[in-house]
Amino acid sequence: MTAARELSSLVLASASPRRLDLLRQIGLIPGTVDPADLDETPLKGELPLPHAQRLAGAKAALVAARHPGRFILAADTVVACGRRILPKTEDERTARRCLDLLSGRRHRVQGGLALLGPDGTLRARVVTTIVTFKRLDHHEIDAYLASGEWHGKAGGYAIQGRAAAFVRALSGSYSNVVGLPLFETAQLLKGAGLDVD
Repeated sequence: MTAARELSSLVLASASPRRLDLLRQIGLIPGTVDPADLDETPLKGELPLPHAQRLAGAKAALVAARHPGRFILAADTVVACGRRILPKTEDERTARRCLDLLSGRRHRVQGGLALLGPDGTLRARVVTTIVTFKRLDHHEIDAYLASGEWHGKAGGYAIQGRAAAFVRALSGSYSNVVGLPLFETAQLLKGAGLDVD
């Protein structure tokens, strides 16, 4: 197995350890990790896909100001049930509401990706994954909430943890649900001329 290579010209605009781990999985280490701190509240009437796209672009633009001459990779993960954008869960009550809503239903995970080049060129994608949860009983929800894995997660769950047992079907990119669609990320980086092979 080839060791991961550092791309010194790449800045990852994310505080998510999962995104960093995912990049390492495909052999890439950004030269710098510099999280973008911005308000992620949806705009009035904003739908999930444009919301993911807007936030990824805004994060890249914010961080680019601090790193002239470098490539900025930003991402945002939005869990949506119909037109409703589910929050990143910071308390147990909100996580329970999300899990109750997702129980026995299909939902979409929209992964917004933005790569801002040193010349100001923005390459962007939104990747959609369809996830179907089995019907969850109260004991399963209680046990999952007790695990604490839901904390800070969009939609109140982490597919790479215990919630994997809730997923009856998945269509699309698994890594998108974890936090970064790897195929599309590699394609964006290659398209920008970065050596990712």
